[in-house]
Amino acid sequence: MAFGINRADLRTWKEKVRNGEIAFLTHYWLDDRFPGCKTVTKVGCSDLDRLIEWGEAYGLKPEWIDYKKDYPHFDLFGKVEVKALSDAGYTDRIIRFNLN
Repeated sequence: MAFGINRADLRTWKEKVRNGEIAFLTHYWLDDRFPGCKTVTKVGCSDLDRLIEWGEAYGLKPEWIDYKKDYPHFDLFGKVEVKALSDAGYTDRIIRFNLN
């Protein structure tokens, strides 16, 4: 279950992904498969080569990409999520979602 985002955030993320940009979308998320995780950051890009190369920098494997139609993305949790957000300059999200 996702919550903590609005339609404008989602629209912006989708637009950036479609345009071949590396785009970040962070929201609260609860899933019993991932105990202890309260957020997820979706990092997407329609340019799969670019997304795969970005993911390799964080030890992410191409087979972990969620190949949603038009919006391929990695789902990031925990330390990788915080590192990627920090590297991309999204410290405001780290603070907002209390990810320290």
